[in-house]
Amino acid sequence: MPAIGAVRQVALSAGRDLDATLAFWHDVLGMTVHVRFDPPGIAFIMAGDVRLLFTDGLPAGTVYLDISGLDDFYASAKAAGVPFTAPPMLVHRDTEGLFGPAGESEWMAFLKDPAGNTIGLVERHPPEQPETSVRPS
Repeated sequence: MPAIGAVRQVALSAGRDLDATLAFWHDVLGMTVHVRFDPPGIAFIMAGDVRLLFTDGLPAGTVYLDISGLDDFYASAKAAGVPFTAPPMLVHRDTEGLFGPAGESEWMAFLKDPAGNTIGLVERHPPEQPETSVRPS
């Protein structure tokens, strides 16, 4: 069996307008283009150690990104007109520590970029944070 390591790269659709897709990732998510090649019209954004490849000709995909301050980001982005497909919500209470420290809760919000890629924003809350906090709608 091969020794598979960490995820190196994820390919996402750039849609028909690479500039609009990259502008969204920069202006809304604060991520910058690592490198762009024209031609052929592809670009890379680094998410930690993982390369996000944006190119035309791919179906839209889904990527989950860690975020801190999810509620604040959601409130400010929504006020700026960013359309979310789902507001911050509790998706998992990790009582057994399957995905991180036991007792943490995982919250997610979802939005789409201009190419139709779904972006899941993920924040883990330690057990001492109340899980019934008021969430913006």
